[in-house]
Amino acid sequence: MPDHPDPLFAWALVLAAAVVVASLVPLGAARSQADFKLTDLAAPRAMFERLPAWGKRANWAHQNSFEAFTLFAPACLLALVSGVQGPLPGALALAWPLLRLAYIAAYVANQPPLRSLCWAGAMVCTGVLYIEGLRAVLAS
Repeated sequence: MPDHPDPLFAWALVLAAAVVVASLVPLGAARSQADFKLTDLAAPRAMFERLPAWGKRANWAHQNSFEAFTLFAPACLLALVSGVQGPLPGALALAWPLLRLAYIAAYVANQPPLRSLCWAGAMVCTGVLYIEGLRAVLAS
């Protein structure tokens, strides 16, 4: 671990996890509109067909949040532990949670072009963090 790791990467990880949790908010709202009952807890995925169209999109956005997090978190950890420095990697790490929040909103609002831009932007952030982390490891 470097002497002075950039705390932006740690904050980005915390915020990224918070985005995954926040993706539950629109899904919970959709379930409430789908007449959620305690018996649905036995098979929560079975109520998918009762969700309104925007609620189905909220469910897909929620699922994608986990998928995206599994790519981003290791990239951010690699940048943190390898001692990546500089304003661009830190800014990209913090941009990722913002892009993912916008992605969720665009998905639920049925805005495919905006959703795709947010998805691509977050993927670029992740890719740059992997590249910078690998550079730092190879340079040490």
